[in-house]
Amino acid sequence: MSGLACGIDVGGTKIAGGVVDTDGTILAQARVESPATDSDAIENAIEQVVRLLQLDHDITSVGIGAAGFVDKLRSTVMFAPNLAWRDEPMKADLERRLSLPVVVENDANVAAWGEFEFGAGKDVVDLLLVTVGTGVGGGIVLDGELYRGGFGVAAEIGHLRVERNGRACGCGNRGCWEQYASGSALVRGARKAAENGSLLAQGLLDRAGGVPKDITGPMISEAAAEGDRFAIEQIELLGQWLGEGIAQLAAVLDPAVAVIGGGVSEVGDLLLDPIRAAFRTNLTARGHRPELEIRKAELGNAAGMIGAADLARRG
Repeated sequence: MSGLACGIDVGGTKIAGGVVDTDGTILAQARVESPATDSDAIENAIEQVVRLLQLDHDITSVGIGAAGFVDKLRSTVMFAPNLAWRDEPMKADLERRLSLPVVVENDANVAAWGEFEFGAGKDVVDLLLVTVGTGVGGGIVLDGELYRGGFGVAAEIGHLRVERNGRACGCGNRGCWEQYASGSALVRGARKAAENGSLLAQGLLDRAGGVPKDITGPMISEAAAEGDRFAIEQIELLGQWLGEGIAQLAAVLDPAVAVIGGGVSEVGDLLLDPIRAAFRTNLTARGHRPELEIRKAELGNAAGMIGAADLARRG
């Protein structure tokens, strides 16, 4: 299918949409607040975004990036941890509302596809996307195809277990990767050090007005970029956890490229270099096999919209 497609990124706090052409260029955007606790209201909000964008553009299809488990047919959101979706027939509902073909896909999967087609992975045929945010998300492209697994819910890489009796995770297990390698883990460690009176954390604590719980991820990234040694060390620790996990995934998937996205990735090599070092240290048969390349994502927050629109265009 050719023409303009609309990509929608549905998050816990906002619903953002963009009109995307065949080159992956966003021509227009709109956003509304996300009524996360009401499934009908979420669909109303999605329809509102599409209608706004239709005022000036002839949209031929709609792709939805949903923060949840999407079935094999890309039609039903089976479960979403932060939104009011349980076995939600989103494709059918939205096609009835919009009179347009709709494709529903996991939010990290659409971001991976966006980076593969138009961003950091456009020169390879295999890609692993690791998004570092509140949790750790992921998407996998193998031999030029988005890998979704037998039931549509592959690439939930944040729940790879890295510590057998580790921290409790919202998924119900313990020791999940995202409990150590996410933006939330970064903030948790910095706040704990500040609460315990660490002199090394004093610079961050000053930035937070002397209140440990007011330390944020962007605050840590900003301090690290300005040379704060403690902040740099926290990001290095995060990078070590990420590198170890990527080495495990490489043993199974053997992708050509691992793309690091999410807010923390904006610090660039302050994060990527420790990821690369830990990856090399933990890679199976290191020194006797080609190594994947670890790259920073290129599309930023637009990856989901661009990827969802392209998948919708492809049907």
